[in-house]
Amino acid sequence: MIEHAYDVVVVGCGIAGLSAAVSAAETGRRVAVLERSCIEERGGNTRWTEAFMRMKNENEVSDDFEEHFMQNAGWNLDPSLIAETGRPYADWSPIVKALSFTDPEVISTLAREAGPTLSWLRGAGIKFSDMATYLITSSTTRICPVGGGLALVEALATTAEKLGVDFHYETSARGLVRAEDGSVAGIMAQTGDGMRRFLGKVVLACGGFEGNSEMQARYYGAQARYIRPVARGGYYNRGEGIKMALEAGAAPCGDYTEYHAEPIDPRSGQSEPIVFVFPYGILVDRDGQRFVDEASGTVDTIYENIARLIGRLPGGTAYVICDARLDDVPNWQRTVRSDKKPFTADTLEGLALQLDIPPQKLAATVAAFNAATRPGTFKPLECDGLATEGISPPKSNWALPLAQGPFRAWPISSANCFTFGGLRCNANAQVVDHDGQPIANLYAAGETMGIYYGRYTGATSVLRGAVFGRIAGRHAVGVN
Repeated sequence: MIEHAYDVVVVGCGIAGLSAAVSAAETGRRVAVLERSCIEERGGNTRWTEAFMRMKNENEVSDDFEEHFMQNAGWNLDPSLIAETGRPYADWSPIVKALSFTDPEVISTLAREAGPTLSWLRGAGIKFSDMATYLITSSTTRICPVGGGLALVEALATTAEKLGVDFHYETSARGLVRAEDGSVAGIMAQTGDGMRRFLGKVVLACGGFEGNSEMQARYYGAQARYIRPVARGGYYNRGEGIKMALEAGAAPCGDYTEYHAEPIDPRSGQSEPIVFVFPYGILVDRDGQRFVDEASGTVDTIYENIARLIGRLPGGTAYVICDARLDDVPNWQRTVRSDKKPFTADTLEGLALQLDIPPQKLAATVAAFNAATRPGTFKPLECDGLATEGISPPKSNWALPLAQGPFRAWPISSANCFTFGGLRCNANAQVVDHDGQPIANLYAAGETMGIYYGRYTGATSVLRGAVFGRIAGRHAVGVN
């Protein structure tokens, strides 16, 4: 069997893997990156995202950053265990160090290192901007790299190549190589000409399992049949990194029963064909019935839960119905990224027939909704409190009657942007075992590191990958 010896072996070529590779290679160490895709599609999910970051500016995270994470740290947590996290990390008991919850040490490290990491990325030629997003109502601040995730991938990959990092494309990790003392000694990987052994400290940055239908069905149940990755990069994420580490005794972290869901147009094959226009209309199932408050808050705070609910509907599909007054919403077109045109009709009956919804049921749903609307001032770019009365489910904002043709509709299904379940890591990105002890020479970053529960703290996934990828690469070569 062919062997390759390196100081650090990184599995994955997205923001987390590239950050790890570059930060390790900057010290002069020999580094390899193993990537399942061909070079033209390198970058995983990062390549296809706009890479929003929950920052006020290039140096400071948003005001609600740590608060939002800790509001979504897990469920029914034992207060006696959580109380231990107020002590220095060294004094935590083993069960707390291995506990499946959002670790405040990890989150405080993410917040503290976000600014320095963006400064480091600027050194690779990345520029940042607070350019407009597809979120025309928002609860927090965001910036993004100019050129999105693709710019991150190309800039860091170019830097890595200049530093002498070896890239092994169309190479898939299959299992950890263990030394006699139980430490990790490298990775077994499948290449086009057979299995190879890559020796060195290992950084697992190979994503979650949104590209693995078997794992999704195991963790999500029957609804998984309707869920697809939000972008092409997600199909490469098969969960092997998570599985091999769990088999080696790693503790799990992150909610294995949930994922970061986005509402998309299932007719479209382009990357992230989001449909975020639903707060200005109504959402109905295939039977023409409403099933959710379409506008309980700004769209960035509600779209994930709505997308998850849609994934649980019969057929995993809903429809957003809007009338001509959608055009009263400034820049509403930014909220739809599908390349497919909406269904349109001059009458609700004509629209229902196109959607294969019973016309009489859709008409009754719209009539009941219209009767529940109330006079008020419509303020499309802020929560306006223009709510329905006497109907369930309610609509809390932007509740205008649907009465003016032409009517428009888009189908919506739930897409898996990334999975929540991953590996328990400490603030050094070291994977820990069920006793809270680091597994020697094993690190994880990006989606492979589990930190999310409940609601996703939006615009933090790419940032998490950059911060902990950089930390993993530096720590693996002895730089703190």
